[in-house]
Amino acid sequence: MVALNPPVCDFGRPAVDFDLPGVDGKRHTLASCRGPNGLLVMFICNHCPYVKAIIDRLIRDCRDLAGHGIGCVAIMSNDVTVYPEDSPKSMARWAEERSFPFPYLYDETQAVARAYGAVCTPDFFGYNARLELQYRGRLDASGRTPGAENARRELYEAMLAVVCDGEGPREQIASIGCSIKWQI
Repeated sequence: MVALNPPVCDFGRPAVDFDLPGVDGKRHTLASCRGPNGLLVMFICNHCPYVKAIIDRLIRDCRDLAGHGIGCVAIMSNDVTVYPEDSPKSMARWAEERSFPFPYLYDETQAVARAYGAVCTPDFFGYNARLELQYRGRLDASGRTPGAENARRELYEAMLAVVCDGEGPREQIASIGCSIKWQI
């Protein structure tokens, strides 16, 4: 298992359109997932210890962001033949067990992950109302284990700034996580 950090934020880069199946049995697009004040696109998976360490905080922050007009969507792009724990059936079970407040989508061809430049799980892409990239940092100081209970909510604070003035913070700390499991 290789831990990777994504590159720094490419401010202003437009969000990439997608049309993917969700574990809810519906298809979801960029337009259907965005909120009036922006969108948070998250690349996650079921098996990654970095995702498992933050999932409860991520759910909390996404619920709170929805109240500020930020849409949230999670995309799973791993090769499920190598990681069956990330299969659509397992994704649906995990989303139900955790009551995900966001669509959880399956990127079977990995085309969406490639188009976004996602490199790890979790990998966050925070967009303003014009769908221009403003955040490519971490959720908080958590790693393979949850951070302190009072850890600064970096992603949440950044997205609130995006709501207020359309821009994310200039200084961002990259997320860390497991590499996306690319198909061979």
